[in-house]
Amino acid sequence: MKSKIRDESAPALEARDAAAMAKAKARKRFVIFLRIAFLVVILGGWELSARLKAIDPFFFSMPSQIFGQVWSWAVEGTAQGSLWEQIWVTLSETLMGFFIGAVTGILAGILLGRNALLADVFSVYIKIANSVPRVVLGSIFIITLGLGTASKVALAVVMVFFVVFANAFQGVREADRDLIANARILGASPRQVTVSVVLPSALTWITASLHVSFGFALVGAVVGEFLGARKGIGLMIATAQGTFNAAGVFAAMLILAVVALVMEYLITGFENALVKWRPAPLADS
Repeated sequence: MKSKIRDESAPALEARDAAAMAKAKARKRFVIFLRIAFLVVILGGWELSARLKAIDPFFFSMPSQIFGQVWSWAVEGTAQGSLWEQIWVTLSETLMGFFIGAVTGILAGILLGRNALLADVFSVYIKIANSVPRVVLGSIFIITLGLGTASKVALAVVMVFFVVFANAFQGVREADRDLIANARILGASPRQVTVSVVLPSALTWITASLHVSFGFALVGAVVGEFLGARKGIGLMIATAQGTFNAAGVFAAMLILAVVALVMEYLITGFENALVKWRPAPLADS
């Protein structure tokens, strides 16, 4: 009798799962449609407003001019050289600053989160350093480190460090005290507790900070190039600004947005692989 009930319920379960999958696919297609429709409305309204002189195209440009500027840079190059070289310079500065800032922020957050004495001693200095507008440090880095890559990487590191540090520190402090106590009862050393209990607990905090901190690293690199550089997208923006080329400014912003979106996709993939044990968000479940 029980096997008969199970046999009869199996098709119903399969049908329900198929209906749920179909509903999820339909919703995904609808979301993609809304995204494209929103973009078309914004770009179309912008283009139409500029052509009808509702907004001044000299100051606000228009999508056709912006895409034309990107195409011109890709085919003919920029005033600083190849477009791809400018993208690579900015991306390499961003990645180096992001990696150094993230690693040092994670290590400092774990160290101070696990050591109350160090946290009490250095917390006031970290608060002071965090209160300083970090973009202002770009001028100091340009003076001390020059116009090369080092000054841009240094600014990107400073931009990233505090974001990652704050999340790592809070993640360590939020670790389950019962799990830590149980690990100690079982004879785990402080290093084993940190690696096996505290770090996995803080991992979701740390990975969440990576999405925000990469944007800050990109801002640091671009601002550093804007203040003084020989190559890079920030220098392209400064050059376009100096010649009142609004299309050039928006075109550089578009390139930065594409770079940021690609890296966001890669970081999301890395996060999903790293914390695959994490339950799905409530909206997805």
